[in-house]
Parts: sequence; structure tokens; C-alpha cells
Amino acid sequence: DRTKVIIFNGEIYNFQVLREELIQAGHVFSTHADTEVVLHGYEEWGIDVLQRLRGMFAFAIWDTQKQELFGARDHFGIKPYYYAQMNGSFMFGSEIKSFLPHPDFKKELNQEALKPYLTFQYSPLNGETFFKGVHRLQEGHYYLFNEQGLTIKQYWDADFSVKENHSREEWVDKIDQAVQESIAAHQISDVEVGSFLSSGVDSSYVASVLRPDRSFSIGFDDKTYNEAIEARKLTEKLGLNNTAAVIDGEMSFEAFPLIQYHLDEPDSNPSCVPLYFLANLAAQQVRVVQSGEGADELFAGYAAYGFHTNSKAVRVFAQGLKKLPQNIRFRLGRQIGKMKNFHGRIHLYEATAPAQDFFIGQALVFEEEEALQLLKPTYQKGPSVAEIVAPHYEKVSGLKDEVNKMQYLDLHQWMPKDILLKADKMSMASSLELRVPLLDIEMQKLSQTIPTKYLINQNNTKDVFRQASNRHLPKEWANREKLGFPVPIKAWLKEGTGYEAVKSLFESDFAATFFDQTAILQMLEDHRQGKPNLQRKIWTIFTFLTWYKVFFIDESIPEAKEIVYETL
Repeated sequence: DRTKVIIFNGEIYNFQVLREELIQAGHVFSTHADTEVVLHGYEEWGIDVLQRLRGMFAFAIWDTQKQELFGARDHFGIKPYYYAQMNGSFMFGSEIKSFLPHPDFKKELNQEALKPYLTFQYSPLNGETFFKGVHRLQEGHYYLFNEQGLTIKQYWDADFSVKENHSREEWVDKIDQAVQESIAAHQISDVEVGSFLSSGVDSSYVASVLRPDRSFSIGFDDKTYNEAIEARKLTEKLGLNNTAAVIDGEMSFEAFPLIQYHLDEPDSNPSCVPLYFLANLAAQQVRVVQSGEGADELFAGYAAYGFHTNSKAVRVFAQGLKKLPQNIRFRLGRQIGKMKNFHGRIHLYEATAPAQDFFIGQALVFEEEEALQLLKPTYQKGPSVAEIVAPHYEKVSGLKDEVNKMQYLDLHQWMPKDILLKADKMSMASSLELRVPLLDIEMQKLSQTIPTKYLINQNNTKDVFRQASNRHLPKEWANREKLGFPVPIKAWLKEGTGYEAVKSLFESDFAATFFDQTAILQMLEDHRQGKPNLQRKIWTIFTFLTWYKVFFIDESIPEAKEIVYETL
């Protein structure tokens, strides 16, 4: 009846089921699109439509009768959502850059964002962004905007409190069934669906079940490890078509300003670079791909959850210590944390101490004190690391399982603000739709009920998930060590294009606005001379300066040059 208008970004994977239900309730459709299903769903169920949606989404519905705007973001934050209120205007969108041309938008750096960014490598503030006055609608939340103002509420959250009792083999069965069903649901499309493929178990599991006509891999011209070559070995075993290409440092630094432009906020996760090129490569052949994001958070795949040693004896001993009463275990853990280093100390410490004592997520670049020493006084303010993670830990304070607490934190920090943000922004930079079947609401409902002993133990990380993947992959593939997206920034920053690009930015006048210029230039030279563990710190500063130059100095879209790939 044209009383409601929707703007929608994403995909609803159960829209056909919902459409039939709505037709039975008397709704008349003019299209077969999932967007119209969301709109009719709102008419039928109101805000409760959110409890029925399975998918990735960011949308806004204007109700002309209520004179009210209703907006929502999906459960995990797969799709980005920003909003701002300035000079009487309410703005919203999937990209911050969409606000820039608006006459009421005032572009200003949020001075409190830089300090915590240096620790986390991404923009970690709870709701705020690097642009003052621009907010991020958090995952699993909706808002109502009307004449009374803006109201934001949470409609969904993970709940690790209830565990189910099944055998190891039964869990493997349940996971494999859920993975296959989710991949099938995410395959619904009017166009061909391809697959990203790395050498890791997650994307390999997806590709082995999906069996796409086309898979895509990217690697570096690095002599120590080439992800694309390893992925090609799997496609040969499975009989899949694979397009693989190799990129180098020169290509990466040339594209880096454009990468930061598409990200909207600085993100120094080095994997942004290969992901940008991988999406560009895939977009030359397909419009939709599936990828493996989400399994590590849902099924405890990170070493940081408690897998820091190759010693089976230490791992078995740590499993035994976990059975101690919590108060005794925490006291023991804190004592271990004060000891001098010995083999297995970190593993034993993190297996026994409270998560809140040591865990802030999957990335820690600068310690807070280090960041303060480098920053000019104006940029030393901002929330502490403890203040940022505290609200999440408070919500799970009643849980006894420390691994579940870490998973919960990652689901609300690392996942939406880094992993999913770069996945969406880097794929959409090439107009490629990225789907993540392992990060599905039905998958999450299953994973949160699995006792941790089946996920991370003396055998491996995400143990039963790996065993489920074994049913589709060569045996050695399921137990591969997690590598992320290996990027050779250590070598890049020592010579040639990379070193010169970083040095040029570090020497720029505007760099002195934020940093102790002598200190950051010395850091670059120390790295060049072989001092260890400086590459991520240099890269994080370089990323921020690149981003700032794009948005606040050049104020123009970086040139997108033609990419010529060396294919395998």
C-alpha cells in the first residue's frame, strides 16, 4: 500500500520460506526478491521480524504512518552500518564516505580513536568510529528514529550458558550436517557462486562441500610460503577449477591508499592486502563467492584460546589443571604469570588465569604504555583497553568457562570490527558479494552448546570441527596449522618500495601532528637493521597515516590502476 519504504543491503537465505508464510497470511507480493520479504515481514511481525531472518543484512524501513525509521544490522555484523546526527539531519549508510558530500556533515577526526587503535590494529571503540559524530550500529542491534529521538536496542546475543551432552562422534556428525546445510542455503543465487580458497581448513571445508565451478586463491612472491601454491594442491586432489595469482610488494603498496579508502577506517590487519586482490581476481569471473570466515570464533580455532605449545605433555597437564576449582585455578594462574619464562609457561598461564587478565582479542600490537610514549599529548586520551573490553566481560561474568568468555569477546570485537569489516569492504570494492556460511545463525546456535573440551584440548584447536572436515578433505588437510593470510610485511619494510613508502610518510609534516617523529623513524631503521618484532608496529602506524592522508589531506579517491596478475 506504499505506506512503507525499505533500503536493504545483504541477503536473506530463508526468504523463500518466509515468503510462503506471509502469502498464507494474506500478503501479496509484486517481486520475488528477499528485500520485499523483509518489508512484508515488518508489516506482519513488526520488530519481531528480526527473530525470523537468517542472513546478512543492514536495512532501514521508513513507516509513513508512524513517521518512524526502523533500522537493523545482522546478528554478527557481516554487513556494516553507520549513522550520524548532525545539524538536524539523521544520516545512515553502509559506508562512512557516503556521508561526506552531505551539506550537514562535518568531517572531523575523533581524537580518542587513535590510542586504542594502536593496540588493537582496528577501530575498537564500542559504537564510535574514527570520524567524530559517526557511530557504528553494533551487531545484533536495531534502532527506531522518530520525533522522540533515537532509540537503540539489542535483539540478539550469543549465549554460551547451556551445553548439550553428546559424544565426540555425535558432535562431528552434527557439525558436518550443519555445515552442509548452511553452505546449501548460502548457495541460493541467480548467478554462479564461486569460492575463495586458502590452504587452511575453513575455506577448504567450504570449497570441498560447495564444489564450485570456480575457486580463487592469491599468494605472494615470497620464497618461504606461497598460499596459492598450497591451495592449488587441494584443488588438484578434489578436481576443482582454480584461478590463482601471485602479487608482490610493489603492487601492494601501490594499491594501499585505495585499500584504506574502501575500509573507511584504518585497519592494519595485513590480510586486508591479499583479500583486496583476491576479491578483484574473483570479480573478473563471478559476482558471488563463499568464504571460510567465522569458524575460528564459533569453534575455538585460535591458539590464543589456549594452544601455545607443541608439547603434548604440557597440553595434557594444562587440561588437568583446568579441572581445579575456579578460585584455586585463578590463584595458580596468576602465580604462573609472575614466574620467569620457561617452556609452556604461556600455555599454562592462559589455561589457568581468568581471561580478563590477559585476553583482549586476537590482535595486540602496541602495549598501552608504548602507544602513549609515541603519541603527542592531544592523542593520548581515549578509553583504555580495559574500558573497551569490560562491557563484554561483564555480560559473561556468570560463565565458568574462560574459553567461552574469549569467544564472546571476539564475537563482539575482533569479528565485526576487523574480520567481517575487511571481508565486506574488500569484496565490495570490486562489487563482489561475499557470503560466509560458517558464520550463520544456525551454525552459531549449534556451536555455543558444544562443551569446550571437544573444541580446544590437548589434540588441537576446533577439534571436532576439524574432524567433521575430514569427511570431505584429505586427512592431512584437517590438521593444518592456522596461518591466517600470511603477508611478508617484515621483508617489505626493509628495502625497496615498502621501506621508501613508509619512510616518506613517517617524515611527512602531518605525521608529527600525531607521533614522536624521531621515535617512529628510529623504529623503522631498527627494523631495517634486524631488531625483531617491529614490523606490525610500523605497519599499524603506516596504515593510520595512509588513511589520514586519503581522507583529511588529499580528500580525493586514490587512483585505481589496472591490476596485471601473474597467474599460476
